[in-house]
Amino acid sequence: MARRLTTFSKLLMTLLIVAALFFAGRYFLQETDIGKELTEQADTVSSGGTDSSTSPGPSTSSSKNDKDVIKVGVVTWGGYAGGQYFNEGFQANTRSRFYKDYGFKVEFKILDDFEASRAAFKNDEVNLLWATIDAFPTEVESLAPYNPKVVFQADWSRGGDAIVARRGINTVADLKGKKIAVAELTPSHSFLLWLLDAGGLSINDVTLVKQASAIDAAAAFKGKQVDAAVVWSPDDADCVSSVPGARVLENTKSASHIIADVFIAKESFINNNQKRMQQLYEGWMKGAAEINSNDGNKRKAAKILAEAFDGFDEGMTYDAINNVRLCTHGDNMNFFGLNRDYKNVTGESLYNKMTSIYGGLGFTGDKVPNWRLIQYSKLAQGSSALASMNGQSSEGVHKFEAVKESDKKKAAIASKAVSISFRSGEFQLDENSKYIIDNEFVEIAKAFSNSRIRIEGNTDNTGSKATNVALSKKRAQSVANYLIETYSMPRNRFIVVGNGPDKPVASNDSDKGRAQNRRTDFELVPE
Repeated sequence: MARRLTTFSKLLMTLLIVAALFFAGRYFLQETDIGKELTEQADTVSSGGTDSSTSPGPSTSSSKNDKDVIKVGVVTWGGYAGGQYFNEGFQANTRSRFYKDYGFKVEFKILDDFEASRAAFKNDEVNLLWATIDAFPTEVESLAPYNPKVVFQADWSRGGDAIVARRGINTVADLKGKKIAVAELTPSHSFLLWLLDAGGLSINDVTLVKQASAIDAAAAFKGKQVDAAVVWSPDDADCVSSVPGARVLENTKSASHIIADVFIAKESFINNNQKRMQQLYEGWMKGAAEINSNDGNKRKAAKILAEAFDGFDEGMTYDAINNVRLCTHGDNMNFFGLNRDYKNVTGESLYNKMTSIYGGLGFTGDKVPNWRLIQYSKLAQGSSALASMNGQSSEGVHKFEAVKESDKKKAAIASKAVSISFRSGEFQLDENSKYIIDNEFVEIAKAFSNSRIRIEGNTDNTGSKATNVALSKKRAQSVANYLIETYSMPRNRFIVVGNGPDKPVASNDSDKGRAQNRRTDFELVPE
C-alpha cells in the first residue's frame, strides 16, 4: 500500500525544486549568451541607458547615477584602445573585464570638443579626462581649483600627428617665411615647435595661421590657404592625395617622444577611489599589452573603436592604433621616472621643457605647478605584479641597421648647427662642449628617437684640406661617442661625416666668418 508523504517531506521536496530552479536560472543568466544579454539589457534599462549589446557606441546618458561606474572622457583617437578593449566597448556593461575581474563598470564618453571636455571634468560628468603632457602646462593653471593629477600614460603618438607641406617644401628650413595652419595650444602646436627647433628655426621664422582644431588645419591646407599644416591621421593622407605635389614633411613615427597622452583625475576622486583606480590601471595595462602582442586582439580593438567613432571603418581604426604606442606598465614606470636605468624622455622632462617653451611664448602664467605636485605615480608603483606579466615590459630602443655609404648623402629633414669649440688640432670634447651638446641637442635627439642622426664636422680653410677633413671627422665622431656613452643611444643611429672646409656658411676671409665655419651640424635623417 502506497504511503502518504509527510508534511516535512513535502516541504523538503519543495525546497529542493526551488533550489534546482534557482541554480538553473542563475546558470542560464550567467553562463549562456542569451542569459547574459538579458541581464545586461535589464542592467542598462534600470540605469536609464541603452542596450550596449545593440548600441556599442558611446553613451550620452547611461549610468550617470551609478556609483559603480568610472566615467572616462576621451577623444576620437586610437591611443586609448587598451582600456576600451578591456571594457569590451565604450558603454558600461557586464561583459566588461573591469566588471568581471574587479566588480565595477567603466564608461567612455567621446568629447572631441576641447572646452566641453574640460567643463565635463569640472562638473564631475567624467572622472578621468584625456590630456597630453606637452600641452598640459598651458591649461593646468585653469584647472588648479580641482587639483588635477596625472595618473597614468596611455600612449605615445607614433604617426598620429603629421606636418603636411605643399610642393617645393622638402625640409624644415624650407618652412621659413611660410604660412602654417595649426591648432594653437594643442599637441599639433607642440609638434611644430619641436620640429622648428630641430631645424634651427623659431616660431618667429614662420607665419602661424591659427585654427580651432587639426581638422580645420587640414581643411585650410586642402583649400590652399596655407603652405603647410599640422594635422592628425588619417587627414595627412587625405591632404597629400587632395593637393598635387604635397607630401608629409615629418610625423611622430620618427618624432617619437613628443606627444604623450595621459589621463588626469581630481585628487578628491583619487582619494575616494584608490582601490578602483589601482584596478582600472591594472586592467588598462593588461588590455594594452594584449593588443600590442597579438594582431587578432588589435583587430578586435579596432572593431570596438569603429563601432564608436563616427565615420571610421575598421581599417581606419586599425591604422589609428598602429599610429600610437599603447603604453604598458613598463612604459609607465619609465614615464614617471621610476626606472633609474631609463635615459629617454620622461613625463617630468617633457612637462618642464614645454612649460619653458610655452612660458617663453606668453602662453602660461607664473603659477604653473611643479611636476611633483601634479604627478600621481602611485598607480604604477602599486602594480608591481604587472612587471612579471607577458607584454608589460617597456618599449625597447629602436634598432637601426648598419650605416651605409649612401646614408652620408641622404636628404635630411632638419638640420641644426651647433658651435662646439675645439683646441687647435684637437678633437676631444671638453666640459663646456658637453654642456653645449646637452643644452642644444640632446633633448631633440631623444624626442626624435626613431630618426637617424647625421653629425657633420666642419672647419675653416686654415691648413691643408686633407688634415682638416680628417680632423673634422674625428671631432664629429667624438660627439657621437659622447651621445652613445652618456645617453645609451644606439651606435648604428649615427652617421659621422667629416666635411673639412668644403661646406662653409660664411667667408673664410675674416675671423668672424672662419668662426662660423668651425661648426658641427646635427641633422635628422629618415631611416
